Amino acid sequence: MRVVVQNDKSRARIPKVARRCAAAALAATALVSGCSALGSDSGARGAPGQGAPGQGAPGQGGHGGPADPQARLAAEHARMVAAARHWNLDEVPLSPPAPPARKPKITARAGFEVDGQEEENLPPVFTTVPTRRKVVFLTIDDGAEKDPAFLRMMSDLKIPYTAFLSNYLVKDDYGYFRRMQSEGHTLNNHTLTHPYLPGLSYEEQKDEICGMQAVMKRKFGKAPTVFRPPYGNYNGDTLRAAKSCGIKYAPIWDEEVFVDHWEYREDDRNLHPGDIVLTHFRGRNDWDGTMVDDMRRFLNKVTREGYAVARLEDYL
Repeated sequence: MRVVVQNDKSRARIPKVARRCAAAALAATALVSGCSALGSDSGARGAPGQGAPGQGAPGQGGHGGPADPQARLAAEHARMVAAARHWNLDEVPLSPPAPPARKPKITARAGFEVDGQEEENLPPVFTTVPTRRKVVFLTIDDGAEKDPAFLRMMSDLKIPYTAFLSNYLVKDDYGYFRRMQSEGHTLNNHTLTHPYLPGLSYEEQKDEICGMQAVMKRKFGKAPTVFRPPYGNYNGDTLRAAKSCGIKYAPIWDEEVFVDHWEYREDDRNLHPGDIVLTHFRGRNDWDGTMVDDMRRFLNKVTREGYAVARLEDYL
């Protein structure tokens, strides 16, 4: 029986923001100038996972405004500049492209397969979505920290993310995650109690995964089709149990971000198009910083390197 072992850490301290940029004067030409500093950016900012402002689904930041498209663009640009400054970002985050018309085929990453992977059509474990677009996907695990400032920050900046929830950590405040869901973010399965799954029997693993499916349906209205094994650890029984519970995908991650550093799976220590980035619901009890500090570090790096944050489920 093959067991795939990953590492999952939680440590950090507060980063120092590299610089602050002053906003340039707003003008229509600034909106299409291709700059991404706080005073001007490379395009209009849309709702999480969308490509244009004012067109998001309810609860995702789409709103009315001036009837003139260029005036509406300028107003949204001004709002994003103000939001980036408020959250002390180096630059305005880049807007993701519209979701692909044809979704990429997701297969297990080479070396991450289990026996029977293809024959049994088991959920693939992958760290990167196959795409040439310069996008990355933000995923946040477990649900321990419930920071309202984090929700405000991500709403203000319209950054999409996927939460992988463990019931023992979220059950004291399901409402926090319902608010997250109402703003267009996806809630997925991370088991009931966050165990080391390969150490459990098939039935025990099934109870952990299917049990969390039942909680998700009861508390959030839907049983997800996406599951992340705790610590990134799994075996064949994990994926068979997950499939029996209605799971289609088992993404893990290619990079992990903390408030004071990044960690990388690849030797080149770089971001790549389609990479899945992991972080955790953590605060000062575990880190020398907050989730806002963590997100600031994440957004500054990906924006500086020319990446937008896209919604994972738009590509699955």
